[in-house]
Amino acid sequence: MTVDRGGGLLGGVWLSGKGRRADYGVGVADRYGNDVLAGDWRKPKNGRTVEVELEKGMVVEEPSSGFVGAVVRWEHGVVDLEDRHGKIRTYPLGPGFWVDGKPVALKPPKKAAPAKNTRTASGSVAVSNIRAKVARASRIYVEGRHDAELVERVWGDDLRIEGVVVEYLEGVDDLPAIVNRFQPGPGRRLGVLVDHLVDGSKESKIAAQVTNRHVLVVGHPFIDIWEAVKPSSLGIAAWPKIPHGQDWKKGVLQTFGWPATDQADVAAAWKHILSKVKSYADLEPQLLGRVEELIDFVTMD
Repeated sequence: MTVDRGGGLLGGVWLSGKGRRADYGVGVADRYGNDVLAGDWRKPKNGRTVEVELEKGMVVEEPSSGFVGAVVRWEHGVVDLEDRHGKIRTYPLGPGFWVDGKPVALKPPKKAAPAKNTRTASGSVAVSNIRAKVARASRIYVEGRHDAELVERVWGDDLRIEGVVVEYLEGVDDLPAIVNRFQPGPGRRLGVLVDHLVDGSKESKIAAQVTNRHVLVVGHPFIDIWEAVKPSSLGIAAWPKIPHGQDWKKGVLQTFGWPATDQADVAAAWKHILSKVKSYADLEPQLLGRVEELIDFVTMD
């Protein structure tokens, strides 16, 4: 069949330039359909990308590589997927993944609200919605600032609820005179925590001079309150033995290789040590028992 130039195809029928009809594949379907704009032409074939929070064990596909694996961990904006052969690949979080055949953007899960503590640092049952009591007349005295800060860190919540104030003495050389000035009596008890209270020590001889039944003097065996912090909490094997007559704190700093020039260095070291104390579990039992004993004594009715 000969067709003239200038013809055209319309609806599967070729029209010659002179208007004659010529069959050319009659019944050929219109591959574009009747209306190319019919339906939601903007909707992706597999659906729009939705955000999905990561979960361990979630099966994810990275379609560009065809890698399929379970989520094993995520951090710093990337996720690790492990396939059934144990091979792990790392990908940046965000869009570009499939889960159950649907496009997703992976994101870290929202952080859960921190669980409310049910125990104080001392191990006591935490009590909420209770204001601190007005301070009692009774007091607890400790030797120095570091002692007071350590007691506050572990027993602070308990002491506020009980209305007990802790004060520091800067040493116990004048303890008998300090006790007399306090004027202990019924409803006005005094508890005293002494460092290095061992038989034959200077501290033990001073403590023996206090005989008022409304005063309780107890102590721990450590040369300084620093030693009451467990070495394991500081990441050390043990507290060093410092020769008698040498400044103990500065000797410790020198042994550890820390700056030990002046009191500012000592203060910085103590700040580091105190930061490692999170609860009573970081303290030696020889201190724990004595502080609990003092709290019980000064809160007796």
